[in-house]
Amino acid sequence: MKIIAVTNIKGGVGKTTTAVNLAYLAAAGGARTLLWDLDAQGAATYTLQVEPGARLSARKLVAGRREPQEAIVASAYPRLHVLPADVSYRNFDVHLAARKRPTERLLKMSRTLREDYDTLFLDCPPGISLLTENVLRAADALVIPLVPTPLSLRMLTQLRAFVATEGWGDLKLLPFFSMVDRRRSLHRELIEGTRAEFPDLLATEVPYWSEIERVSVRRAPMPVIAPSGEAARLYQQLWAEVEARVGQQEPAPSATTAPVEPDWIAGDFAAAVEPAPNGIPGRTH
Repeated sequence: MKIIAVTNIKGGVGKTTTAVNLAYLAAAGGARTLLWDLDAQGAATYTLQVEPGARLSARKLVAGRREPQEAIVASAYPRLHVLPADVSYRNFDVHLAARKRPTERLLKMSRTLREDYDTLFLDCPPGISLLTENVLRAADALVIPLVPTPLSLRMLTQLRAFVATEGWGDLKLLPFFSMVDRRRSLHRELIEGTRAEFPDLLATEVPYWSEIERVSVRRAPMPVIAPSGEAARLYQQLWAEVEARVGQQEPAPSATTAPVEPDWIAGDFAAAVEPAPNGIPGRTH
């Protein structure tokens, strides 16, 4: 089972729309797909018109008293299931911090899903937290929607440095530009500059179109709302890129070539997440 997290420290960048569309396309392509809505606001759950069944609190999940399978609900689309959000997820960090090996709990929970699913999507809440580091440790790939603003690009630099510092060479970072308005000179300039600095960015750009914003109004993926439209084609193109990258096997960088940690990272991204306990491997799937 491949674990693909759709995440960004900033909110309002199109994470849920991305997660819903990519999960739908994965399922439409034949993969047994689960979308786990980790955001207490439940936007992905709402968008897919899923009504939660059994209530699973974050406390019971983290403690291992309940299994994620108990709350999984089938969506209206073949092979696409949803693990709905719960309002208790707002306290995920509190319950994670109370456990041994707190940065590995999400990875442990996901292992119980491997027999039933080919792909697990995580729709993540914004911010930096203990749950964020759990996601980083569990995921095979991070799909990162980036609005073309200086703060978004600074976040990407921080995240790449943090992942390099931890030595997670197997974690694939898949940023792409979201909510793009190429009529704005700032957007054009930032996109060009970022692509020059980070040539591994995905080629697909998702524009700032009202048609795409209607996903949360129509409560359906774009390929369902307008299957022959340009927006649906863009998400199909985005999924093709993500699927190709996730399937690639790349060796971890050697210690002699690993990037050096910037001085400011310790006071910014790294300081906000729980360090791994001594002797515990960083990413053990």
